[in-house]
Amino acid sequence: MAVETKQRWTAQWKELFDEVVTSGLCTGCAGCVVACPHDVLGYNDAGGVYKPFHLEEELGLANCIHGEKGCTSCTRACPRFRTWEPEVDEFLFGRRRDPDEMAGVSKDIILARATDATVHEKGQDGGLVSAILLWAMEHDYIDAALVSYLEGDGTSWKAVPGVARTREEILAAAGSRYTYSANTMAYGEAVASGAEKIALVGMSCQSSSPPAMAARKAGKVARRFALNIGLLCSKTFDDAIFEELFEAKYGLRKQDMVKMNIKGVFQIWMRDGAYHEVPLKECHAWTREGCKMCPDFAAEHADISTGGIGAFNDWTLTVVRTPLGREIIVKMLQDGVIEGRPGDDDPGAIALMRKLATVSRRRWPEFASPEPKVGVPPPKPKAAAVPGPTGASAAPSAPATPAGTEP
Repeated sequence: MAVETKQRWTAQWKELFDEVVTSGLCTGCAGCVVACPHDVLGYNDAGGVYKPFHLEEELGLANCIHGEKGCTSCTRACPRFRTWEPEVDEFLFGRRRDPDEMAGVSKDIILARATDATVHEKGQDGGLVSAILLWAMEHDYIDAALVSYLEGDGTSWKAVPGVARTREEILAAAGSRYTYSANTMAYGEAVASGAEKIALVGMSCQSSSPPAMAARKAGKVARRFALNIGLLCSKTFDDAIFEELFEAKYGLRKQDMVKMNIKGVFQIWMRDGAYHEVPLKECHAWTREGCKMCPDFAAEHADISTGGIGAFNDWTLTVVRTPLGREIIVKMLQDGVIEGRPGDDDPGAIALMRKLATVSRRRWPEFASPEPKVGVPPPKPKAAAVPGPTGASAAPSAPATPAGTEP
């Protein structure tokens, strides 16, 4: 019987640029930028672009002299390049996801929240992610975390990547922003500060990058990622949504906002105590380009995936995926720093996660590798519109579509 030989990996920036960066598959996770050993990839986060680009002039934007000489780190790190999903599944779980596992492979699904009052209050939907980072740092699982902060004094609401190494820095990163931050881009800062065991808190696309690097042996970067916390995410929005929708239509200035969330509507709390809701269907026009083909709602390749969906606003739906994730959650429950309850206490949250995961998988285009769409049922026919009270058509409202929830 002939033994199948593994083909040598030769794909480089030229293929990545053609197949991912310019095809619409690129989510802007910046894994390729972080993994590049020659520092020839930059990252454009201006004007809603959020994409890598080639810095050297020698071969132009679409090719790389190091790639021509055999460097393949960027394609190995990309969690949207070719057969990324089955490769990472096999690496993390020893098998591919089953066709009915729309939200990815998991060990346990629970509801959890922080027991510390300060962490609970400052965090989003129970403060679980902040509690995990604090506990992991105190127990030497990590010595730094890649998170997002708000730029400057916070009134611009622009999310930027940063490093948290203290309790104060972790709590400062708490809360939600629904515009994009490539938290992986803080990796260099963390390493420069001496960090050896790094946690990544990132949206679904970002959380697939470290295991993609490890599965494909993309250099030394992957070895420093010690914990991977993924955020359930259906989409993020361009920064322009603040001026072009919230302020232009509703008179809500971003410098007057103090908190936001998504629970079926876009919720906004203002500095003067006022509360406003914006229908999500009005926000869709500002969907970030990198989200339009992303198939991963449930952060399927994280150690622990978390999201504030379901009936209980101060509990976090928590998907435990790896042995490390289970070890940390179990020890935290034993130590009493979080409290938990069965996921079955909120079956609607689990059903919603699977429904939104299915919706996200339907976005994956036919021209790309087929695995993310395996098992995805066709969409149900839309209910016929019915006349509203003034003759306008009214259709059933869309389900909640939570975007990236920060720690």
